[in-house]
Amino acid sequence: MEMNNHHQGTAEMEKKSKTKIVCTLGPASRSVPMIEKLLRAGMNVARFNFSHGSHAYHQETLDNLRAAMLNTGILCAVMLDTKVENQEGVANFDDILANSDAFMVARGDLGMEIPIEKIFLAQKVMVYKCNIQGKPVVTATQMLESMIKSPRPTRAEATDVANAVLDGTDCVMLSGETAAGAYPELAVQTMAKICVEAESTLDYGDVFKRVMEHSPVPMSPLESLASSAVRTANSAKAALILVLTRGGSTAKLVAKYRPGMPILSVVVPEIKTDSFDWSCSDESPARHSLIFRGLIPVLYAGSARASHEETTEEALDFAIQHAKAKGLCENGDS
Repeated sequence: MEMNNHHQGTAEMEKKSKTKIVCTLGPASRSVPMIEKLLRAGMNVARFNFSHGSHAYHQETLDNLRAAMLNTGILCAVMLDTKVENQEGVANFDDILANSDAFMVARGDLGMEIPIEKIFLAQKVMVYKCNIQGKPVVTATQMLESMIKSPRPTRAEATDVANAVLDGTDCVMLSGETAAGAYPELAVQTMAKICVEAESTLDYGDVFKRVMEHSPVPMSPLESLASSAVRTANSAKAALILVLTRGGSTAKLVAKYRPGMPILSVVVPEIKTDSFDWSCSDESPARHSLIFRGLIPVLYAGSARASHEETTEEALDFAIQHAKAKGLCENGDS
């Protein structure tokens, strides 16, 4: 079970959902002020529905999202995903997964193609296979559908979201609830609360064992390091796992093993140079990690020209101070 003896000062961490929230942006939620509210409420990924609206419309929404991120200082990903919509997709799931960076379980589309009584099993199998491959998976369609018009979800909807979290989904998605609903901000807040409550019941030691049973043999040195870090952190009941990364691969491998505590992924500057100039680019891997369960990315604005030793020491100090400021850890925590 996740540690229950957190210090009072880490209450903020306990209220933060490890499961990420995807929001579809639309007429009810595409303005800069509303996007800012969604970001503060817990939105991690913005989804654009390209079956509606013109190119100019979506470009304006994207510009609004960028402005909202700048105003709030909160990162948000825009994700392109693969989804299975029919029986053929279910049958060829393993091949599709092998060629996908992320995956969406689109229950509404599945329900049109396979018997309704089999949807729950298809969802569980697909989420499980994504988990053991370390591929982020989004569970979508009608999760809090009644909140399009009502300020409260039904009990069945709340249970649906919680069960998706218990199944192991990385993200849960809101569609019409945020795109065209009357309560977009409240829908995000409600979903975050349900996720936190569901996560508090998980046995993270058992989750770790299940993923380890399907780990590759032989395991790469990097994955071996990541799995060992999670095992140690779980045993020590650590408050936080801290990962320094450039491209994000290490942090994503740590997330694959589902630790019981948050993972602070500190993206350090990556030097890119040609004959004329130096440049540093690090925001992209930080945004990409937003769809992985439990990962909290933060950009380290250090000098790209600093030595490796200087960068590591300064980034660690920055990360610890950032974690304390966000309530992720305190003095004396593991």
